[in-house]
Amino acid sequence: MRILVLGAGVVGTAAAYYLASDGHEVTVVERHPAVARGTSQSNAGLVSPGDATAWASPAALKTFLRALYNHDLGIKVRLRFDPYFFAWSLRFLRQCTYARLRANTDIKLRLALYSRECINAISADTGIHYDERKKGILYFFRSQQSFDAGTDNYRYLAEHGLPIEIVGRDRLVELEPGLAGARDRIAGGVYSPIDQTGDSSQFTRNLAAYAAEKLGVQFLYGTTVEGLDIEGDQVRAVMTSAGPITGDAVVISMGPESGLLGRRYGIDLPVYPVKGYTATVPLEDESMGPTMGGADEDQLIAYSRLGNRLRLASTAEFTGFDRTHKPSDFAAMFRTGKELFPGAFDENKAELWAGLRPMMPNSVPVIGQARYKNLYLDTGHGHVGWTMACGSGKFLADLVAGREPEIDPQGLVYRN
Repeated sequence: MRILVLGAGVVGTAAAYYLASDGHEVTVVERHPAVARGTSQSNAGLVSPGDATAWASPAALKTFLRALYNHDLGIKVRLRFDPYFFAWSLRFLRQCTYARLRANTDIKLRLALYSRECINAISADTGIHYDERKKGILYFFRSQQSFDAGTDNYRYLAEHGLPIEIVGRDRLVELEPGLAGARDRIAGGVYSPIDQTGDSSQFTRNLAAYAAEKLGVQFLYGTTVEGLDIEGDQVRAVMTSAGPITGDAVVISMGPESGLLGRRYGIDLPVYPVKGYTATVPLEDESMGPTMGGADEDQLIAYSRLGNRLRLASTAEFTGFDRTHKPSDFAAMFRTGKELFPGAFDENKAELWAGLRPMMPNSVPVIGQARYKNLYLDTGHGHVGWTMACGSGKFLADLVAGREPEIDPQGLVYRN
């Protein structure tokens, strides 16, 4: 089949790779001048099944409501007249029960564990690298109270297949010598040894180059998707700034814009943009930086070691499609980074970035056929899109081919 993939982030590029590996003729349509220029350009760098807990929960409900008036939290809500945000919020609130938290987390964890295997298999099969480190990730807490409360979610993940070690501050510093300077600020944490880190942008660029050279995938850059030409129960063509492009099947992987396109054609796709901020800074003294990825669960700051660079990431801000940022947006991030890794970096050398995560109310991505028999979705991956991208691409390719997926499809197949 000739398949059109809309979007060349890590999700769309991974889907294109797997579809082309099955022998399909694949064309990727991308509005930017290169791959990974949107959501995939910068993130925390964590490939983290340990972060598979769904956002929507009774605790998140309280935080979400507080964020309406307290803008000092890691979650920020900028109230504005946006009917889609209000509709999304209602659906999010309906997911904030313990039953839905567990059900959504189960699906995410299953996909995240599978996707980690897929990422590593792609790297082994293609030979591509992306500043990857397979040393695990530390999730740590500053107070004994938050440590005691925060380990519950990790114990649940452990019961469902994630290897973890609950560690005190001494063991934590043994695992991560880079945190020795912050030892007295940390009560304890959770070590997930199978979690890993890597640069999603670098991965996407290298995978796209491999797919183009070895598998014949065509990338149409600088080409904006304007709509779909639908006839009966099929998509006949994708209307673009370069004219109509025909194909036997179409995959929507357009990040936060996926919801805008889908809603125009009656597809129930409540993807909403959630803004995140990252700073990437060279390490002045590599011995003072981290050796693995981590997350300060109390400050809601994540970080990773990417070669000789430190990546810091924070904030979930509901502010529509605004991608702008200013220096003050990164102040808390740098303050925490200096507390954790004193002397490791100079913030004046940082590359600052803000982008939009495509969030579903239940934190579960949408994968599968949607409304029209030749239209597929692979989108809505949210805050762990880098973690789940390759697994969802392989899962989608299995669905398109009519194969039995390697992963249990329960809860993953999209239902319009």
